[in-house]
Amino acid sequence: MRIWIDGYEANAQQRLGSSQVAFELLSNLEKIDLKNDYTVLLPAPPLSDLPREREGWKYKMLKPKKLWTRIALPLALFTAKQKPDIFFSPTHYIPRFIPRTVKKIVTIFDLSFLHFPEMFTKGDLWKLINWTRFSVQNADHIITISNFSKQDIMKQYKINKNKITVAYPGYDREKFTGDRRQVTDKKYIIYIGTIQPRKNLLRLIEAVSRIDNLNLMVVGKTTGEGKQGWMYEEILRAPSDFGIEDRVKFLGFVPTEELQTLLAGAIAYVQPSLWEGFGIPVVEAMAVGTPVIVSNVSSLPEVVGKAGLLIDPYSVDQIEQAIRLIVTDKRLQQKYSKAGLLQSQKFSWDKMAKEVLKVFEKLGS
Repeated sequence: MRIWIDGYEANAQQRLGSSQVAFELLSNLEKIDLKNDYTVLLPAPPLSDLPREREGWKYKMLKPKKLWTRIALPLALFTAKQKPDIFFSPTHYIPRFIPRTVKKIVTIFDLSFLHFPEMFTKGDLWKLINWTRFSVQNADHIITISNFSKQDIMKQYKINKNKITVAYPGYDREKFTGDRRQVTDKKYIIYIGTIQPRKNLLRLIEAVSRIDNLNLMVVGKTTGEGKQGWMYEEILRAPSDFGIEDRVKFLGFVPTEELQTLLAGAIAYVQPSLWEGFGIPVVEAMAVGTPVIVSNVSSLPEVVGKAGLLIDPYSVDQIEQAIRLIVTDKRLQQKYSKAGLLQSQKFSWDKMAKEVLKVFEKLGS
C-alpha cells in the first residue's frame, strides 16, 4: 500500500501541540511499519531528527510553501505517475482537490474555534471554520485525540461515529520519568502551552496573586519558530497589573530536556484551559510525578481520570483553593503524584501510531 503523508508541521522547529503530534506520528510509523510504502511531503529538506530515508520511507520536497494545501499538495497528487492509495494529513486540513482514487484521512484535534470564536484572530478563524468543515465532510476517515473531541465532531458536523477513530497522543517515556521528581525549596507551580486567550492564564495569574510566596513559571511561545501564540498582550501585562511581576516568569519555548527538570521541580502543574482537545503537558507532568490541577471541562477530565484535582476554569476562587490545597498538603501531593504516575502509563506515541496504522490498513484493504 502506498501512503503519502503531509509532513509540513512535523518538519517545524520548536514543536508544540499539533506539530509535536505530527512529528511523533511520523517517527513511530516509520518504526512499526516496514510493510507499506511511505512518501512524506515536505516544503523543505527534512530536519535531522526526522527518520532517515530507507526502502519504503522517502521524502518529497514540494513548492510553493505559502500555498501548501491549496496548490503544492494537489499538484503533487495529480501529477504523480503512481498515485498513493492513502493521503494522510496529521493536521486539521486536507486539500480541496485530490484524485478520486485516493482515500483521505484527516486529523482533527479539537473544535475550540467553534465554541470560542472571539479567542481567535479573524484570519485564523475563517480558515479554521471553512477548511475544517470541508476536511471533515470530505475525508474518508477522521483521527481525533480524545473521546470528547470525537463526540464534539459528531455533534457539530453530523458525522457517523464509525468514521472517527480516537488515537490518544503520548509523551517521551525516556525523558519524562517519575524517578527524577525533585521538589526544590523554590516554591513554584508551572503551566506549559501556547500563550493565547483560551488557555485562561489571566485567571491563573490572578489566583497566584492571592497566594503569598508562590511563583508561577509559564512555558510557552508568543513568537519564534513553529507555532506561535496570539492575542497575548493582556496576558503578558497581567503580572504587572496584579502586582506580582517578580513572581511570574514567562520562559518562552523550553527544550524537552530542560522542560523535564522544570516539571519535576514544580509543586504542581496547572492547566486551567477553557477548552482542550487533549493536553500533552498534563501527561508529561503526571509522568514525572508532579501533581496536576486541571479544568473540569472538555477532554481534561478524560485525560486525568482520578489522578488530579479538577477545577471550574471560570472560578478564580476554585483555582486559588486547589493550588493552596496542593501547596500546603504533603499527603495530597503524594496521593496525586502516585496516581499521576499510573495514569500516564495509559498513553504512548507507539500506541497512537498503531491506532493510526489500523485505520490505514482498514481503508486500504
